[in-house]
Amino acid sequence: MNDIENNLLSAIETNWYSFVTSIFAFFILFILAKKRVGFGTRVLIGLGLGVLAGILLQNLDLETKGVTTFGSIYVNLIRMLVIPLVFVLVLNSIASIKSLDYLRKIGFKTFAWFLGTTGIASVIGLLVALAFGPGGGIRQEVPEGFEAREIPTFSEVILDLVPSNPFSDAAEGKVVPILIFAVFLAVAIIKIGSKNEAAVRPVRDLIESLTQVLHQVVKFVIRLTPYGVFALIAGITARYGWDTLQELGSVIVSSYVALILHFVLVFGGLVLLVAKVNPIRFFRKIYPTIAVAFTTRSSYATLPVNLEVITKRLHVSPRIASFVAPLGASVNFNGCGGVWPAIVAVFTAQVFGIDLNVTDYIVLVLVSIISSIGVAGVPGPAVISTTVVLTALGLPLEGIGIVAGVEALIDMGRTAVNATGTTVTSLLVADSEGEFDRDAFNRAKDDEEIALSA
Repeated sequence: MNDIENNLLSAIETNWYSFVTSIFAFFILFILAKKRVGFGTRVLIGLGLGVLAGILLQNLDLETKGVTTFGSIYVNLIRMLVIPLVFVLVLNSIASIKSLDYLRKIGFKTFAWFLGTTGIASVIGLLVALAFGPGGGIRQEVPEGFEAREIPTFSEVILDLVPSNPFSDAAEGKVVPILIFAVFLAVAIIKIGSKNEAAVRPVRDLIESLTQVLHQVVKFVIRLTPYGVFALIAGITARYGWDTLQELGSVIVSSYVALILHFVLVFGGLVLLVAKVNPIRFFRKIYPTIAVAFTTRSSYATLPVNLEVITKRLHVSPRIASFVAPLGASVNFNGCGGVWPAIVAVFTAQVFGIDLNVTDYIVLVLVSIISSIGVAGVPGPAVISTTVVLTALGLPLEGIGIVAGVEALIDMGRTAVNATGTTVTSLLVADSEGEFDRDAFNRAKDDEEIALSA
């Protein structure tokens, strides 16, 4: 038997163990589903099984392609839903509004909360980073082969947001142009409907039917979430292990401290002081959203679950939920656009010995708010926002490459904060518009299950 045959057999053997591990974990998750174990609980069990499987595969020095293949399938199915989900939901939610004045009112409130909380997140990230000093003891070479992303001009950014060919934009996965196109269509429907409702009634009915069909497709895919989470986490754990965590521990610790502070103080404070809701009860109710966001690292993967949580567990009206939630998946990034760029900026300055002053800190916060708009809600897009911030501050972009080894691990916490921010905004906007059923919120049990687990 020659060397090629030996290598082929070795590859099959190592990947075979990976496949067997995946099948065993899937069997456990399948049994739990048959036993009616809660959706969020199954997702967290999938996370735990993924960590154990990743450690096992790494210690045995086995290939992870067998596991990561399942994760890639799940991510591809999620990507399949992104454009139609965002387009139809935004179109349906806006077109269902009868008044343009009402649209302007809730739109202003939504964006005000999104951008305001992102600015606060950036300040918290900056203060925590200055306190912890991540990168002070790290002196590493720039990773070989690292290439800084090319930063477009301001005019190019604006032009890229405006839809020129919706079909081409959809094919390229450009979410913001599709959002804008959906808004134009919805406003036109509202405008015509205010004069002649009969003329747009067939269009409204079609949109409503498409929404229901798409919701069913989404449920099919989301039921695979515990299995996808296992595969994704197993691959990450097997790849990074514990060595990288030890070397960049200060970045991980400071990031999660900032995220937790923002989660508890800002979100908890807004829920308590503005919405006048018990924050502990609120966080219990949105547990499925937090669990799915943390494990999938995708705002869009969390969107269907978040819609169910907002309407069924928080008892916010579907009209507010279907407007705020899809929009939040595209433009509300407290974690990715607020906390993370601030942490990386301070880290990069520490590593390369560059002093930042008060003016730099102000620029950091302002640029973080602006750059967070339109960041795609899929794993890894925070690199774009961080690149813009570092460029604005004149810091070496190589800093992004240095933290790349642990960025995926921190992204889990960032995404959980992003999705929670959208949920909080939905509650605040609904409460201000009288579309939050407070009695039902207080009456319903905290452990009620969302429809997706059925």
